Amino acid sequence: MTKFTDLNLDAKVLKAVAETGYDTPTPIQAGAIAPALEGRDVLGIAQTGTGKTAAFTLPMITLLGRGRARARMPRSLVLAPTRELAAQVAENFDAYAKYTKLSKALLIGGTSFKDQDKLIDKGVDVLIATPGRLLDHLERGKLILTDVKVMVVDEADRMLDMGFIPDIEEIFKRTPFTRQTLFFSATMAPEIERITNTFLSNPAKVEVARAATTNTNIKQSVVLFKGSSKPKEPSEKRALLRDLIDSEGDSCTNAIIFCNRKSDVDIVAKSLNKYGYEAAPIHGDLDQTHRTRTLEAFRDNKLRFLVASDVAARGLDIPAVTHVFNFDVPSHAEDYVHRIGRTGRAGRTGTAIMICVGRDDKNLADVEALVKEEIPRQEAPVKAAPASKAPAADADEKPKRTRTRTRRKPVEPKQAEENTPAEPAAPVAEKAPAPKQEQDHKPRENRQRGGRGRNQPRDNGPAIVGMGEDTPAFIAMSFEERAKG
Repeated sequence: MTKFTDLNLDAKVLKAVAETGYDTPTPIQAGAIAPALEGRDVLGIAQTGTGKTAAFTLPMITLLGRGRARARMPRSLVLAPTRELAAQVAENFDAYAKYTKLSKALLIGGTSFKDQDKLIDKGVDVLIATPGRLLDHLERGKLILTDVKVMVVDEADRMLDMGFIPDIEEIFKRTPFTRQTLFFSATMAPEIERITNTFLSNPAKVEVARAATTNTNIKQSVVLFKGSSKPKEPSEKRALLRDLIDSEGDSCTNAIIFCNRKSDVDIVAKSLNKYGYEAAPIHGDLDQTHRTRTLEAFRDNKLRFLVASDVAARGLDIPAVTHVFNFDVPSHAEDYVHRIGRTGRAGRTGTAIMICVGRDDKNLADVEALVKEEIPRQEAPVKAAPASKAPAADADEKPKRTRTRTRRKPVEPKQAEENTPAEPAAPVAEKAPAPKQEQDHKPRENRQRGGRGRNQPRDNGPAIVGMGEDTPAFIAMSFEERAKG
């Protein structure tokens, strides 16, 4: 069996690895480290949780042992799709490079440009960044990538899902042609294959598992669920989630719950907290400081449930996660592999349970086609079976406003015949609006005029030509009347 000591790593790196408690590399590490140390490009394909971060961090530290970084010109570049994954790579670098003098900078969103600029100006050996923030620095003229000797792209398939491929291509064009590229992905979509053919030169392909396979240490199941009605389905689904958690008993020490939409992440976390389950949300709209604090609480077992969007599905190394609950079937089949890969890590066993409603049937079929196996069906816990009781249990639903209007109950025709005699049909005819109609259509000259207290009708005699009805009275007076006056 291969040992880390057999891989020609630097002695300082081996000392740091030994202190972490590892002495045997994983298959992806054993397959990728050797060609990387030889200076070859590497294309690594492995499912999540197999140790890909160390597979490129350890050889990179060894290769950068000699040399010195210059201001604004990093010697190596690591691209990660999310802030959390980039921060995790930085933590791994700190752990494995603590006996070296190599420096690093972490460029991610949600943190100050000013602080990042200070690190870049000093010169860094390893630059770890998300594509968006890296391009921001490049456009501001704060970075030059012409001295990059080793470039790493981690979780490339996730980059594809998040729309970062154009950014990756732009960054590749700014690095020297002679760079060494280490490219890692869990799946090989056609677009990923196109990029590797374009930017990698005769890479050593290391594939330790069939693409898009799931860990055999993970017990998988799916619960087919149908709500009693469309308005009640969300609350009933949350009630089912709580019942599934309860049915796992003490074996569920902690869990990550994945939702497709950020709004659902907040709603599910709030609902769980209302029923006494310690939960916190994490998604891309939250402040980076808040996200970091939430992850640390979950790692330190101060938080039992982490409700997440797919921002937390890739690459997060939280070794002791016992369960993963897919509140929604992922819309991208590849995300299922990465979601459940948060459990069953480092040889441990894990459990992954998914809830599937009727509209998710197509997504479920896509997931099963990708992993090339049928996910076992699981019956809903008896507690959640009566769907009509679920809404009453889930009090986080807002009460619906109802409008009550008082309307006279129409008399049924049959009832009218029984209660109303046949002769008195005449009074109905008496209600004809003829008198009112006569009053409304009085001649103009007989109407009372309002305004200025003149309420009595007046006769101004023949109309004066050119002044209409508004002719002043003194003008309308005859000569004799004015003489009398």
